[in-house]
Amino acid sequence: MLKPAFAHFSALCLSLLMGSAWAAPAAELSSPDGRLRLQIELDGEGHASYSVQRQGQLVISPSRLGFLLSDAPKLDRNFALTASSKRSFDERWEQPWGEQRFIRNHYNELQATLTETSGLKRSLELVLRAYDDGVALRYRFPDQPALKTISIGEELTEFNIASPGTAWWNTAFEWNREEYLYKRTPIKEVGLAQTPMTLRTNKGLHLSIHEAALVDYAGMNLARVEDRRFKAMLTPGSGGLPKVVRAAPFATPWRMITITETAAQLAESRLMLNLNEPNQLGDVSWFKPMKYVGIWWEMHQNLSTWGSGDKHGATTANALKHIDFAAKHGFGGVLIEGWNQGWDGDWVANGDKFSFTQPYPDFDLERITAYAKSKGVQLIGHHETSAHAANYESQLDEALDLYARLGVGAVKTGYVNDAAQARVPGTDGVVRFGWHEGQDMVRHHLKVVRAAAQRHIAVNPHEPVKDTGLRRTYPNWISREGARGQEYNAWGNPGNPPEHEANLVFTRLLSSPMDFTPGIFGMKTQQPAGVATTWAKQLALYVVIYSPIQMAADLLANYEANPGPFQFIKDVPTDWSETRVLNGEVGDYVTIARKGRNSEDWFLGAITDEQARTLTIKLDFLTPGQRYRAHIYRDGAKANYTTAREDIVIEQREVRPGTSLQLRLAPGGGQAIRFEHLGAR
Repeated sequence: MLKPAFAHFSALCLSLLMGSAWAAPAAELSSPDGRLRLQIELDGEGHASYSVQRQGQLVISPSRLGFLLSDAPKLDRNFALTASSKRSFDERWEQPWGEQRFIRNHYNELQATLTETSGLKRSLELVLRAYDDGVALRYRFPDQPALKTISIGEELTEFNIASPGTAWWNTAFEWNREEYLYKRTPIKEVGLAQTPMTLRTNKGLHLSIHEAALVDYAGMNLARVEDRRFKAMLTPGSGGLPKVVRAAPFATPWRMITITETAAQLAESRLMLNLNEPNQLGDVSWFKPMKYVGIWWEMHQNLSTWGSGDKHGATTANALKHIDFAAKHGFGGVLIEGWNQGWDGDWVANGDKFSFTQPYPDFDLERITAYAKSKGVQLIGHHETSAHAANYESQLDEALDLYARLGVGAVKTGYVNDAAQARVPGTDGVVRFGWHEGQDMVRHHLKVVRAAAQRHIAVNPHEPVKDTGLRRTYPNWISREGARGQEYNAWGNPGNPPEHEANLVFTRLLSSPMDFTPGIFGMKTQQPAGVATTWAKQLALYVVIYSPIQMAADLLANYEANPGPFQFIKDVPTDWSETRVLNGEVGDYVTIARKGRNSEDWFLGAITDEQARTLTIKLDFLTPGQRYRAHIYRDGAKANYTTAREDIVIEQREVRPGTSLQLRLAPGGGQAIRFEHLGAR
């Protein structure tokens, strides 16, 4: 057996033979429960790296840290650890609205300063946090004479996955932004991926790689370098500028890795929200979570048009009809698209033609908003920009002032255009072509959210910048699209397959919420295969896919003709006090139970992919000693997403807390249940 001193000498010799592979731990951090350990290491050449272990087993192998700068030597070597400190933090905070009212934020933190030992002797600070369900790190650029302005050509942060396994990922840097079907491949076959990216190792561990608190910085993608080693790839800057330009001091977004044993635990994690700053807006009770209907699906069905003419959808008469329907059935809002001038012609190419204050002549905006107010309904505004952010910003104050005067409390914004074709002003005022998640567009979205908040208006962007948890800091940022939504079932080629929503729960929805627009009963559409779900699954999506605003997206006539299943849409809340993910596997199935914030009722949604399944759930989320009536909306005996989508059974039965239910899900099917609280036994 080697003596310790000789063993250390042998390791040092081996490191010299292998270059700079050998590294000694410089600092380490453990999660509050002790299961996760995060280490910072420096090799013989002063390269910094980090690694993550869970219960003594490597999860993230040593992964490099640093930056390539556009106008200065890179920051990635000759580092020494010159200062470090630790702290612990534990709080319980309340969301003004959300999928869970109270959230625990419990972590241990390490702050470390790395300083170059030669050359410019610049410093780079690292902040690392370890939670029970994951780890995170961010960089801080301090104010220092040798680095006043930071122009980042590339971030060198790596994620070196220690074990083989499976990845679910969405391609990055393609023309259609985030709107692609998720791929399922071995980890070592991932190409260039967006975040969040979800992984399951062969040992059964579940991981999600994402970012939190994306502010004035370029969005992060993941490029697989070799085997299972990924490197951050920042979204390019507008017009060929550096990817990020910032004046010191500043901090980057968090790079986060959620680590759980099960897929269900992954979906229950609140790590991303905890990494964001608390609410900066104060009292936001002026935003009320709601369900809404709208003049929208009819355009996707080619029954009406956004542009003016004989088939124009946004007419005064059509708007009043939708307001009456919303008031009758207890919906809070009506979305109207195509009301404003600019939709005629090639509106995607001519985004500078949009006016955000001038309605078409057949749309009486003043009358409609006044009528909605008299009925206890509010208009949900719509600002499609065709990604011409510069044109939108030039009218932003006037447009939001108009909505504030008329009592329009929420606005759906849109940025339809090919990736890299956004037209956005830089800090110098010059308008350049840019990417939807480049630094300039990241700044633009937050500018809109802040301007809207000043007027008590909530924002729901489509074709958006990714969600990184900023809804905690700016609670008027209520939802967004950012994935393939329901409209692909109207005209997509292909449409959304049965596994799509079960993929979303464990991928895109980890950054949550999503304005998916569920609730379609008319299953035959322009898409040849129609809507690849059953009716029961459409109802279950109101629970499974979280958003504080949920659209009843179908034509009003389809709801009027089917009051039975429509009742669940009327009953289901959009604001929750508790959420439990009862089971699930990525892309296969999931069951979620949520408790309404304003009642003692629970609601359950279960969905499956193309495979029929029977899931057994225990009703241990219901309060012991209380009585409940289950209003069940389930797939019928013949239900199938290809041949019998409309086969649904609606029934009631009393259930006891703690007992078990069997959920039989048809191929492409689901089940929705309202557990109505009846009082004590």
